[in-house]
Amino acid sequence: MSEVKQDFVKFEQVDKSYDGEVLVVKGLDLDIAQGEFLTLLGPSGSGKTTTLMMLAGFETPTNGEIYLDGSPISNIPPHKRGIGMVFQNYALFPHLSVYENLAFPLKVRKTPKEVIDEKINKTLAMVSLSDFGNRMPAQLSGGQQQRVAVARSLVFDPQLVLMDEPLGALDKNLRESMQYELKHIHESLGVTVVYVTHDQSEALTMSNRIAVFNDGYIQQLSNPNELYETPVNSFVAEFIGENNTITGTVKEISGNHAKVETDTGETVIANPIAVSSVGEKTKMSLRPERVSINPSDAENRFEATVKEIIYHGDHTRVRVNILNDDQFILKIPNSSDEIKLNVEDKVQLGWTGQDCRALDF
Repeated sequence: MSEVKQDFVKFEQVDKSYDGEVLVVKGLDLDIAQGEFLTLLGPSGSGKTTTLMMLAGFETPTNGEIYLDGSPISNIPPHKRGIGMVFQNYALFPHLSVYENLAFPLKVRKTPKEVIDEKINKTLAMVSLSDFGNRMPAQLSGGQQQRVAVARSLVFDPQLVLMDEPLGALDKNLRESMQYELKHIHESLGVTVVYVTHDQSEALTMSNRIAVFNDGYIQQLSNPNELYETPVNSFVAEFIGENNTITGTVKEISGNHAKVETDTGETVIANPIAVSSVGEKTKMSLRPERVSINPSDAENRFEATVKEIIYHGDHTRVRVNILNDDQFILKIPNSSDEIKLNVEDKVQLGWTGQDCRALDF
């Protein structure tokens, strides 16, 4: 097996402006390892799609350079980069059969006919469409069309595949099954994938690492577990997963222990991730599943009033009023010993200081 290159794709101080004034990507430094599945995640206008389009060659950096396997590529046209692309709208040729769609990138590369047949048969089998070679795109469902688009991006054995919101047009169930299919294809081929989405669940399911974009910058670059469990700032905490936010002012701080006075005057024990001095304002981040009902031992313990109860199958979502916040959420796993609650019940809620992360305001 060849050595994995840790900086197979490299962005070096890349800026991008469309009008010469406003930067939509700012000073981007990003290394992507060979064989990695990296997702660029963020809201609309955050810079994630522009980053992908620069890597594809459809946009040119205003400043900086992009390297592929050690070579600068900013002046190389898209069709000479040897990169596979999958778009949200599939971009299949409607007048060509499935077989002909897959043959197109191979013919462009002057691949011999017998090799074309072999590669297409192998790739169609990989996406479970072996019997669909003679179908036209209009005869396929949305999910089948997307499989063909994925197959076409892989059939010429590219080292790098870029995917721009490829599952956005599919319904929920099909989108979820395709997430697992793409994940398994990536694992079996070992191809490098750079994937753009604004769907956090999709990113958490599929990726080795996730780069969270906002305002042209990467806010955090981590594996899915770290991103969810240990967000480094309040934007990432609020963008990834459901999150309770408690605002306050730091009153004491020592190591990984801080006392924060909330806006209502109570004291909350928190983990000072992005605060360093007394007097700082902070947004504390607390995941709903980290909150316990009637805890026997918790650093933070407060009375709450139940406002809403929603059954979600594997868990119950409970909205309460606590610390003068009417939108505080907790999640209770549904099991044989589940806790029975009613609206307007008074309950004691608690959580540890380590789970309550004091972030930037």
